[in-house]
Amino acid sequence: MYDTSARERALSLVAQGRSLNSVSKETGVSRAAIRSWRTRIEPLPRIRRTPCSLCGPTAEPPEDEAAYAYLLGLYLGDGCISPGKKSGYFLRIACADAWPGLVEACAAAVEAVNPSGKSSRVQAVGYTSVVAYSGHWPCLFPQHGPGRKHDRRIALAPWQQSIVDTCPWEFIRGLIHSDGCRITNWTTRLVGGVRKRYEYPRYFFTNKSDDIRKLFTDALERVGIEWTHCTRHGAPYNISVARGACVALMDAHVGPKY
Repeated sequence: MYDTSARERALSLVAQGRSLNSVSKETGVSRAAIRSWRTRIEPLPRIRRTPCSLCGPTAEPPEDEAAYAYLLGLYLGDGCISPGKKSGYFLRIACADAWPGLVEACAAAVEAVNPSGKSSRVQAVGYTSVVAYSGHWPCLFPQHGPGRKHDRRIALAPWQQSIVDTCPWEFIRGLIHSDGCRITNWTTRLVGGVRKRYEYPRYFFTNKSDDIRKLFTDALERVGIEWTHCTRHGAPYNISVARGACVALMDAHVGPKY
């Protein structure tokens, strides 16, 4: 979960004479992890520890493609996979408590894709993590790997791309529900010498990963949605959809979080 720079920062705070407890509270890293980094700072490669009993050497696509496309969008935005204590893995999707409907939709997608059909919820400050355990998650999400997603290459496997091509709106909806929003912009115009206010809706998608933004815009183009880049501090992190017809189409298939 932590790249080398995060590990070096935690160890530098310890080297300043700080206690493990205070460094843990500031960085959010457990004391046990910080202790282990004193011996080995490089992240261990994340590889499957045992062969998948469901897939074998080749991943098998999930049966519910629509649920998977939606969950894939959520995972690329706010998801992570971490090893369990035995041979399985935990999938975690962070969902803001401001949108309880999102939590429900995420849990339904996880349960539809998880071979066990199960999920649980872990409450944190301001958000709920939808969590599910399976030995199958690295097969279903081969984008899993060390470090942050925007610091490494993210590409879809051929079978994933096929699902996204079949269910583009579900994929777009998952990405919007994770790292996107629907907002109302406004502007003013002079009409007959009187300044009037006009409001119009638009969609935004924000992600630091060039690869994930490209997956999003490719899906938009596949369904005929026009988009533009909006820079933030000089970086093209934001994708905007503002044309009236395109916003109406997004409303019909995606809609705001709820």
